Amino acid sequence: MRKLKLRENIAMGRLATDIAGKTPVSLGLLGAAAFMVVADARVIDPLLHIIADEFKVGVGSAAVIISAYTIPYGLFQLVYGPLGDRIGKIKVITIALVAFAVGTAVCAFVSNIILLTLLRFLTGMAAAGVIPVTLAYIGDNFPYEERQAAIGKYLSALVLGQILGGSLGGIFGEYLSWRNIFLVFGIVSLTIAGLLWRGTRHLSDSQRPQSRVGSITFRPYYQLLTQPIARTVIMAVFVEGFCVFGAFAYIGAFLRDRYTLSYVAIGFMLSAFGLGGLIYSRSVKWLVRRLGEIGLMGVGGGLMCISFLAIALFQNWILFIPLSILMGLGFYMMHSTLQTQATELSPEARGTAVSLFAFNLFVGQGIGAAVFGRIVDNFGYIYCFILAGVAIALLSVWLVKQKQNSNQS
Repeated sequence: MRKLKLRENIAMGRLATDIAGKTPVSLGLLGAAAFMVVADARVIDPLLHIIADEFKVGVGSAAVIISAYTIPYGLFQLVYGPLGDRIGKIKVITIALVAFAVGTAVCAFVSNIILLTLLRFLTGMAAAGVIPVTLAYIGDNFPYEERQAAIGKYLSALVLGQILGGSLGGIFGEYLSWRNIFLVFGIVSLTIAGLLWRGTRHLSDSQRPQSRVGSITFRPYYQLLTQPIARTVIMAVFVEGFCVFGAFAYIGAFLRDRYTLSYVAIGFMLSAFGLGGLIYSRSVKWLVRRLGEIGLMGVGGGLMCISFLAIALFQNWILFIPLSILMGLGFYMMHSTLQTQATELSPEARGTAVSLFAFNLFVGQGIGAAVFGRIVDNFGYIYCFILAGVAIALLSVWLVKQKQNSNQS
């Protein structure tokens, strides 16, 4: 009986892999869409000081464009997840990417910070329909024991978006114009959306998801939150987004103010965070075997804490590069583990589960950027980074204890 069950599991794994390989839209194309969304979000980091100067506002005040993007990005996960479960995930991704492309391109023509904030809000609404819905799409096609590796490969596109987003932002800010980068991103995103649309046109009726009549309700979210493991994952990702990206948003301005570095140098240095993520995506199978979920969360939290504290206390900008790589590696060790757990919270409605996960990540990031902005304006960058590092360490300890208790029970 055990051998038969093992054979069935192996067969299911192979079938899921075959399905993933035969999906009408390749994961490479979906990765390109994710690349654009992440690059668009990260491009602001090296440009924040430039935008603040052009519109004659403080850095903390200019960070409203970060919150204006990330909060609606999180809020609208609650809509896109169930919508993807109903009408088809690829269809939702394609429509969202078209709206994202248009909104991003128009950002190039704004005349004041208010209009830019409004457009970033609308763009965040649209961008919400890309990455989490794709993660649910991956969850539908890979069994749990293979899913972290599959997500790790998909993360390569997101990581490249982080790497090149910061680098391109620095290059455009230094030599061209911060406006032109949004125009370029918009055009490229629209091209990718066109390719996705072509892919969905070739689906047969049997392959195309059937729409189900009825309104989208929030009851599935309530049902998810009745599960202790779901509450743990959701609270953890909120704190993670609040601390990591809420504080990281000010590192570019910190490097400019303290060390008077060029925007190109700052852009490339911020991209080191993505290099840490790339290291993770290339070694994810080995790390999972070596550390397990408990080890990934514990070591990941420790690396992020050390990096934030060292950036705050060591007076040498050269150290920022290896520290940023370690921070990126630590973030993806923790975040990918939480992300994998989120895909299994509700196997019958993964779009809903992953959307609730992403909702808390990006709402946390938006609120974190606003809170840390007040800390930066009133107390300075150092307090911002120290607070973020200590909070991440406490989160890591809590997650490890929760997982140990869960394993024992």
